This record gives sequence, structure tokens and C-alpha cells, in this order.
Amino acid sequence: MKKVSLCLFVFTALLQWSCTKEGKGFVNSSGKGGSLARFTIVGNYLYTVDRSQLKVFDISQTPKALLTSTEDVGFEIETIFPFKDKLFIGSTSVVHIFSIEDPQHPKKLSTAISPTVMRRCDPVVAKDSVAYTTLRTNGICGGVRSILAVFDIKNIENPVEVYQYPVNEPYGLGYADSALYVCDKSSLLVFNISRPYEPQLVTQINENEFFDVIAENNTLVCWVKQGIVLFDISNRLDPKLITKIQ
Repeated sequence: MKKVSLCLFVFTALLQWSCTKEGKGFVNSSGKGGSLARFTIVGNYLYTVDRSQLKVFDISQTPKALLTSTEDVGFEIETIFPFKDKLFIGSTSVVHIFSIEDPQHPKKLSTAISPTVMRRCDPVVAKDSVAYTTLRTNGICGGVRSILAVFDIKNIENPVEVYQYPVNEPYGLGYADSALYVCDKSSLLVFNISRPYEPQLVTQINENEFFDVIAENNTLVCWVKQGIVLFDISNRLDPKLITKIQ
């Protein structure tokens, strides 16, 4: 329990700092909250998801939080990830994309779905005109095939899957510049995404069970089974161990 609490504290602290350091307006907090997060802060608003709904809270008058709206999203909602003025919400079947141009009233724009994997768990991150999601189909997620899926989101109202990479048991993911980090439970996979629609695996770290990552400046914070592991990612494609927090 202490390990879990420590992981949640560090991940939450990084999320809060990254989303509020600019004070007002939309803050690009990509990756700071981890791809398995169920809440995120953009500007003066807190967005949370439960199994079926997206809730919006006005937190401009701290410490009070005022519920401003509730949106029905779908079924079996799992994760939320902010990118610019969009929210990417992962479920066990699709990724829902919402606009928060009006931050109090999110508007659904589209859904992204992998046509060849019919049931899975869907952590998701977005970068520029591409979205990456891990589709885990073993265990409670059902199905028999797990992949890293790549979506072209240039037309945000019509996301299209353009690439798949087979993985074993993927969980969370994150990125820093031209590197994509994918937690494949028994290993951390590092992809070169200089060609964003065709990730190339360049290295693999097999020392822990990895569940989620946060890339912040030159540090990669990894949530692992034993606690938290920090890597130096000055060389984005070649993480070097800094320390373990257990």
C-alpha cells in the first residue's frame, strides 16, 4: 500500500505542476499525468472520468471545486489524456476525442478504433497530428491480440489507424521529442518516432514490470511493480538508470 501511495503521489504532483505552471489558458501537459490517469487539469478546469461519464470542475476558486458539467461518454471508460484543446479518453473498445475549446462544456468530435482488435484496454497519448494507443487484449481485457496502434489525427473528426506494432502485454505510454516509451509489463520499449506514423523499436529494458511513464525534461519517471524508477533521457532513445524508489 505504501508503494502504491508513493507512486500516486509522485504522478499526481507532476500532473498538478505541469498543468498549472503557466497559470491560465490551455497548457500542453502531454505525458505529465501518465497515460493511465483518470483525471487531468487544463487551465482552471479539472476533468475526471468514471466508467461512463466525463465531469468538469471549475477550480479557479481554490480550494473549492465547482462541478460545471457532466457528459456521457460511453461504456467502460478507463483513461484521460489532454493535448492542446482536446481530451483523448480511452475505453475498453474505442478512444473518444473531445474538444475543450469551450472548457466548461466538452464537445465530442470523433472516436478512434482499431478495426482488427475488437476488445482491449486503451491508454492513449497524442502528439501533433498523431495519436498512439496500446491495445491490451489479454487478461480482463479479453481478446487474443495486443498491439501498439498509431492513428493519423490530422482530421480530428475522422481519425484513421495507419500502423500497428505487435507487443506482448502493454500498459501505459508516453513520449519525449522523437522517443516513444511503451510499458510492455515485463519491459520498457523505446521507439524512435522521428517518422511519427511508423515507430521503430530501438531498445528494450527488461529489469522491471512497467505500468506507466511520465517524461519530464530529461527524466523519465516509471511506475513499476516495486515502486518508481527514474531514468536519465538526455539521450531520448537510450534511457540510463538514475535511481529506484521502493
